[in-house]
Amino acid sequence: MKQFFLKFFTWWSGQTFGTQLWTKRYGELVGQDEQGNLYYRTRGGEIDPTLGFERRWVIYNGYAEASRIPPAWHGWIHHVVDTPPTEINYQPREWEKPHQPNLTGTAKAYRPSGSTLASGKRPKATGDYQPWTPG
Repeated sequence: MKQFFLKFFTWWSGQTFGTQLWTKRYGELVGQDEQGNLYYRTRGGEIDPTLGFERRWVIYNGYAEASRIPPAWHGWIHHVVDTPPTEINYQPREWEKPHQPNLTGTAKAYRPSGSTLASGKRPKATGDYQPWTPG
C-alpha cells in the first residue's frame, strides 16, 4: 500500500502513476544510458500539436536529478541534435567527465577555506578588514 501512495504522489524517487500511464499510452522507448535512465519520445516521432515539435522525456532510475543526464543524451533531450545516441555511434570527447552527484548538504560538499563549515571554527582575522563607520 505504501508503494502505491509513493508512486501516486512522489515524483523525486521515480516516475509517478500518471507519468507511467502517459508513457505507456503515448511513449516510445528510444534508449537507456549507463545509469539506467530511460529516454522516451512521442510514439512514431509525431509532432505534438501544442508544442510544435516532438515531445521527449526521461524516466530517472532512482532519484530525479537533472544533472544525471549524460552529455550524449543531453543534446537529444534538449532538441540540440535530432538523432539519439543509440542511433549513432556516439563517442564521448576527452573533456567529457563522468557524472558526479550534487554533493551540496553532504559531508563531501565543497567548503572553501574561511568557511565556518570547513574546520568547525572561524579562522582568525588577518587585520585587512576596515569596518565602515558613518561620517
